[in-house]
Amino acid sequence: MTTVEQRPSRTVLVDIRQAVPTLRPAERRIAETLLADPAAFASMAIAQVARAADTSTTTVVRFYRRIGFTRFRDLQLDLTRETLRERLEVAAPDADARDIEPGDDLEQVIAKIALSETLSISDTAQVLDTAQLARAVALVGGASRVDVFGVGAGAIVALDLQRKLSRLGRACLSWPDSDGAWTAASVLPPGAVAVAVSHSGATIDTVEFLALAREAGAATVAITNHPDSPLARGADVVLLTAARETSFRSGALGSRIAQLMVVDCLFIGVAQAAYDASVAALDRTYRAVRERRVGA
Repeated sequence: MTTVEQRPSRTVLVDIRQAVPTLRPAERRIAETLLADPAAFASMAIAQVARAADTSTTTVVRFYRRIGFTRFRDLQLDLTRETLRERLEVAAPDADARDIEPGDDLEQVIAKIALSETLSISDTAQVLDTAQLARAVALVGGASRVDVFGVGAGAIVALDLQRKLSRLGRACLSWPDSDGAWTAASVLPPGAVAVAVSHSGATIDTVEFLALAREAGAATVAITNHPDSPLARGADVVLLTAARETSFRSGALGSRIAQLMVVDCLFIGVAQAAYDASVAALDRTYRAVRERRVGA
């Protein structure tokens, strides 16, 4: 069991968010209580936490040990440091990291969304493994073809990667539906790369896409928030995000922003590896559109 001094540089809040899908129901209620107001949680006694999460003190002890702490006080100290870091990191004194509430006015909504998305990017920068990113860059840069797939907001991110790689002259396809994605994945040859995007890492259609691609012999890359998810377990390379989601998830606010950041890093890595050719391709594609728009 690790102590607070032995913990990795990733923040405690990132670790807890990523652990939520694997927790038992009672432990998940504790995690949700903590994530709703980390600063308040840091000042609560174990008995208070148990009452707030409608569980027992024994379960609270099991929870903090499961996420890597030997003492409850160590968890609270980490939470205090993290909330202070967030306040110092963002220039939004009127905002806090709590969820959007029914009574919030539009100024509060703007501040909270800005804070949440800023921290999603900041946290993702901490958890994104440079070795894994380098592997993904090498795979995509050397691929004969890249197929990308995601569902919902993940489809927007997949399309963004497809557009970026296409500007470099790379053969890249983004599939808008599961049937098309599965069909394409099942016949991908060795040398091709399949990239799957899913915040939860448990979206069945996306998991199946990656599994079919791997069975066909293609290399596989997952972009997800959860390292222990089915998607991550089935990928050759995992690019982790650390998104902050709210109950208003229709646009998958934090996850989309974090995933787009990872896509930008992957794209820049691929472009940088063939710098001169990439600059030339980007210039040609820019002029191809600009000249025709001006002519029109």
